Amino acid sequence: MNIKQQLEQYKPYNAQEEKDQEIILRYMDTFDNLFTRDNEFAHFTASAWLVNEEHTKVLMAYHNIYNSWSWVGGHADGDTDLLHVALKEATEETGLKNVKPVSEEIYSIEILGVPAHEKKGKHVATHVHLNVTYLLEASESELLHIKADENSDIGWFELENAVEASTEPEMKVVYCKLNEKLAVNTSK
Repeated sequence: MNIKQQLEQYKPYNAQEEKDQEIILRYMDTFDNLFTRDNEFAHFTASAWLVNEEHTKVLMAYHNIYNSWSWVGGHADGDTDLLHVALKEATEETGLKNVKPVSEEIYSIEILGVPAHEKKGKHVATHVHLNVTYLLEASESELLHIKADENSDIGWFELENAVEASTEPEMKVVYCKLNEKLAVNTSK
């Protein structure tokens, strides 16, 4: 099943996801370059809500561009298998070798505004990320390594502390939603 079919079949968790799903699908019908940064206004990213085996902690990285604790993830850069992107980014950004999906299904979707910034000496204009999040899992006992060109620290946080550690108000809302969904999934 391709990513468009996955997004069409995805059951939104709340009104935000319902509206974002509608817009993402409309963009997919309108633009043919959403999987690369060639589309400078909107392009796909994949993120990981990377939890420990007990699902009581989440791994966060201190993101250099945003100066905030953040989930891990990155740009699709031409890869339409967004689960693969999330897994690749999770291992690259954390040094973990044994990251696995809790489920191969989409965990969450978001359209995220990205303010203008400098990256590798170049100006990046304000744009949006059409983000697909996956719930991934790893062992807390595995060794961690920062990816110095992207983050300056990495660590496991209790779920509620991960929300508090973020200094980005719009991301706190997303992280709260991810934790709520985790609690719903765990109680089943």
